Order: sequence, then structure tokens, then C-alpha cells
Amino acid sequence: MPYEPVLLARVDKPDSHRLDGYCADGGYSTIERALKDLKPEQVVALVKDSGLRGRGGAGFPCGLKWTFLPKAHPGPIYLCVNADESEPCTYNNRILMEKDPHQVLEGVMLACYAIKSQKAFFYVRYEYGDAFRALTSAIDEMYAARLLGQNILGTGFDLDIVLHRGAGAYICGEETGLIESLEGKRAWPRIKPPFPAIEGAFRKPTIVNNVETLACVTQVIKRGKEWFQSLGVAPDPKNPRDAGSYGPKLYTLAGHVNEPKCVELPMGVTIRELVEQHGGGVWKGRKAKAINPGGLSMGFVNVNTKLKDSDLTEYDIPLDFNGPGRVGCLGLGTAAVTVIDDQTSMVDVLHNVCQFFSHESCGQCTPCREGTGWMLKIVERMRHGRGQREDLDILIDVADRIGIMPGTTICGLADGAGWPVKTAIRKFRDEFEAAIASGEKSRYAKSLNLAVAH
Repeated sequence: MPYEPVLLARVDKPDSHRLDGYCADGGYSTIERALKDLKPEQVVALVKDSGLRGRGGAGFPCGLKWTFLPKAHPGPIYLCVNADESEPCTYNNRILMEKDPHQVLEGVMLACYAIKSQKAFFYVRYEYGDAFRALTSAIDEMYAARLLGQNILGTGFDLDIVLHRGAGAYICGEETGLIESLEGKRAWPRIKPPFPAIEGAFRKPTIVNNVETLACVTQVIKRGKEWFQSLGVAPDPKNPRDAGSYGPKLYTLAGHVNEPKCVELPMGVTIRELVEQHGGGVWKGRKAKAINPGGLSMGFVNVNTKLKDSDLTEYDIPLDFNGPGRVGCLGLGTAAVTVIDDQTSMVDVLHNVCQFFSHESCGQCTPCREGTGWMLKIVERMRHGRGQREDLDILIDVADRIGIMPGTTICGLADGAGWPVKTAIRKFRDEFEAAIASGEKSRYAKSLNLAVAH
């Protein structure tokens, strides 16, 4: 039986972004029920018990994060909505904000009620003009309908939502970098502890949640934790650290695929099923060579590498919170799946990756600032036919030594910069060595020279 979308159920309806259409579909009845029938602690417990994990990249349990706020704090307590969706090829949050903003905003209201916050800051990536305009209109409608402001629905609950446009930087997707930017400062991530739940925006307790996560909060409270846990993947009994991968998930498809799209499916769909069934397969009749399973920072999958003790390959791994990690990737990330075909040079792919992370490093931590630059220079030489075999080991060494996991940087950007480098070289080393041995420029470098010449 085909899966029936929930998060994307309304996106194709006429005027799906308008308040009257959302209310006609039962919108804001969930927050009304919560305000009148549930205590904040009960909302927290429902979300915690549902197993909802953050959809922004790290996969941290949402309800558990809410419990980290100090008890009996006099306030104010803030919610920051992370809509800085800057991970390459990721656009699931954008669709929700543009096409069904009220579903997200109802989730914001539920989260604020749960954490006893009276103000939410909705931090939107600057490049998302359509999303910003849709949210502005939606919030104006809510104030006009007295769904925001003082004494909402006659329950005594007060809430204001403030829209804030970012300044176009990848680092603002890191929660403390976002908070610094929100405060009007350079978006340099903060050293932790203290974590935002103790000292966040304007030095007050703050919860940072992703857009898709908050849309899921709406559905959890509306449909119940049993419904949420009926979808996805249960915890691995052999792994005590596995919290499960429950619920619906928005997967985005990009790259060399016939039908780039955002599709909603239960957690745990395989890469092969996503690409072949939902994306119409690889473009131009070609075959997939590498897959980026969750945004550039998660690293690469080699579709031809067999899994241990199995006839399946890495193409068949499930896209849940554990699947990509089993084949050396950093994690599920944003679930932005990018397909690379068998006629594309991994040298060019890696150059593109290194260029992005070198540009987006905020420069605060020396290993990240210098390491991303070194890796870009090495791959740039390789791309122009001047690489050496020892460059591959140097790249892996640099990639292994930068990041919060080795303990050398404040935030995870360096981990995200290193993972695609080391997975690309370890999984496609023969291709890199052949490119170095040939001494030829990559096809992409040649095409750039032709463009300049003409």
C-alpha cells in the first residue's frame, strides 16, 4: 500500500499557504486542544515519548532537548527556529515554509507552549525570499486572527513570533552561530558548555529546533505518539545508543537524477528505492557511481561496494539515522540525496566540495580555517594534472585531524568538510590514483579553460 504523505499533504492545494485553507483542513485545532486540555509538561512528554529526533542534521531527540531547560526559570525563555537551510542540495524546509507555513507555525506554537516561551525567533536563510514572504504573510494573518499576541484563544497563553533574515552564511545553520547572528554579531559558533538550553539567545535559556522538526511536532500532537512510532525504524536491540528512527521524513533528490524532487516517506527507505523508484533513475541512461546520502558534509557512498556478508551494496543502505554511518558516512544529515553518475570525475566532485567548505569556514578555529584551505589547494593541483600520490594520504590525514570529534574545533563544520574528503578518497582511491598517474587536467578544468579562451 503506497504511503500517504502527511507533512506534504497540503502543498499542492490552491492557496495552501493561506490561513483560511489551513483552518478548513483542521489547522490550529491541535494547539487549541493542547492549550485547553494539556499541561506544558504533558506536551513535552508526548514529544519525548514519540521518539521524534531532530531533522536538521544531528538527529538529537527533540523532547529530550526540551527537558534540558532549567527548572522553574523565571524567564524569558526563547525558541529559535532554524530555517537557515544552507546544506547543499537541501530544500525540504523551503517547501514547508513556502507551501504550508501554518503547519510549521502551529508547531512553533506547540513548542513554545511546551517550553513556556512567550517569544520565538524564526531565523530564515536570506536567499529564501519566497519563504520569507510566505511566512510574513502567514504571521500577519495569525495576528489578525488573534492566534498570536496576548491571551491566545482565551487561554492566557501569550506568544510573539519574530522573523529574522540571516546574512547568507552556511555557519548560521550551527545553532550557536545562528544565535550570535540573531544578536547582530558575527556568526562565530560559541564554545560549549554552556549549551543554548542554559544560556542561549541574549544569554537566556533557548531551544533551537529545525523547521521540519516543528512540522513533525504538529503531527505528533495531532495524531499521537503511537501513530508516529508506527512509521520508520525501531531501535536496534544490539545498539544501546540507538534511539530509533521514527516517523515520516522529507528526502530531497538532486544531482544526476531524472526527477529531482522532495518526497515524503517513512524513515528507512533505501537509497536505491529513493533514486530508482521516486527519482526515475539516473539521468541520460547512465549508472550511479557515488551517492551523497544527506548533504555534502555526510560524505560519499560507493554504489558498487558490497556490504559485508551480503549480496547488497552501499546503494541499498537504509536512510535512517544509523544507515549511512554503517558505511563510513557521518550520518543521515538533512537527508538530501545527491546522485553522481559514472561519467563524472570524483576529482571534480571533490574540488567542488573543498571549494564550498573553504569558502564557508568562519575562520575562528585554526584547524578548520587552514585545513579547509590546504585541502582545496591540493585538490586544485590534482584537478590541473599536477597531483602526487602522497597528496591522497595528506588529504586523509588533514580530514581526520580537523573537527569536534578529534577535539580540534568549536563546531562541526570541520567534520563536515573532512568527511566527504576521506570517504571519497578511501572509496574511490583507484580513480584518484589513475587521475594523478595520467597527469591530465580534469574535464571540468579543461572546460573552464575553453570558456576563458573564448
